[in-house]
Amino acid sequence: MSYYDVLIVGAGHAGAQAGIALRQMGFEGSVAMIGDEKEPPYERPPLSKEYFAGDKSFDRILIRPASFWPERNIDMLLGKRVKSVDPVGKFVTAGGEEIGYGKLIWCAGGSPRMLTCNGADASNIHAVRRRDDVDAMIAKIDQVRHVTIIGGGYIGLEAAAVLSKFGKQVVLLEALDRVLARVAGEDLSRFYEAEHRAHGVDLRTGAAMDCIEVKDGRATAVLMADGERIETDMVIVGIGIVPETGPLIAAGAVGGNGVDVDEYCRTSLPDIYAVGDCAAHENHFARGARIRLESVQNANDQAKTAVAHILGKEEAYHAVPWFWSNQYDLKLQTVGLSIGYDQTILRGDPATRSFSVLYLRAGKLLAIDAVNAVKDYVQARAHILSGAALDPAQLADASIPLKEVGLA
Repeated sequence: MSYYDVLIVGAGHAGAQAGIALRQMGFEGSVAMIGDEKEPPYERPPLSKEYFAGDKSFDRILIRPASFWPERNIDMLLGKRVKSVDPVGKFVTAGGEEIGYGKLIWCAGGSPRMLTCNGADASNIHAVRRRDDVDAMIAKIDQVRHVTIIGGGYIGLEAAAVLSKFGKQVVLLEALDRVLARVAGEDLSRFYEAEHRAHGVDLRTGAAMDCIEVKDGRATAVLMADGERIETDMVIVGIGIVPETGPLIAAGAVGGNGVDVDEYCRTSLPDIYAVGDCAAHENHFARGARIRLESVQNANDQAKTAVAHILGKEEAYHAVPWFWSNQYDLKLQTVGLSIGYDQTILRGDPATRSFSVLYLRAGKLLAIDAVNAVKDYVQARAHILSGAALDPAQLADASIPLKEVGLA
């Protein structure tokens, strides 16, 4: 049995940051990273944007050059998937072998949530989670005219923006009454709906699909609940992820929607940490609710927290969440969490394509969505951290810099 002082499961953003942080913080023990893809760690957000559009080559989205890992004495065990964890014997089973560990950092992320209706296994139904997913779509794109996207979250909208640039006829189906309904207020949702429609996307909300029509193993149409038949050459599914926690839960870790961790990213199993998309933690900016955050920021910051704790430093996770999305010439930047807001303030005019939506609770700023408004994005952070009640009239006045907004 091979053995490592620290074994990292998952070679995405969280796993990469854990390996980087271990060496940056002076850890000299043995380290290995297990990844079920054959590529070294790479950035996932560009998959639905710059990589899909052909604006960035794969080499340009590597988190570090391939040579970085062996140069830091981090063994890369790629193309292997962990099947089980033995928390008593302190080993995992992956690729038919047992690998022992002193500390285990679980960074396995999640797998795309796929359709479960009839026809969902057709060969031209794709997710956007891995390089292989996008490569498969790129290989077919010249033969594709009609594309149907299921899901109006960031992945679906970003893919729609790229495909519209390619000149494809895109239908986007969102089951809820607006896009981005789970993460943003109505002002932002309606703005992006209008933008996509202006670019030729047939964007439909409240759209209930029934099943996929399949011929010779390929999806040929999406059949709607009302009987409509939407002809298609390709289907892209963007309806969220399922956290990859099976082996940990089977080993006895506490969890539900993800694996539960404490403020140092420890699971309920001894010497096992979990970070990133799969880790359910009590978040200060969600008023203490236990949530999963699917973001690069969260993956990186939790990885640093876990590594610091392994090295004897008790530095509780307390990072301000932030996110971004690029669609057409629009750069959306979000800081904070809008969970539980009771008021929104529209700052600026969406018609100018530069504005912000502020989310407040009891007069205190919880989060901001800034569209082509970098200064608002940067300056909102201090107000979110302060927890102070702010003057709503000044918040709404785009001529007043956010940093100069006074108290209510």
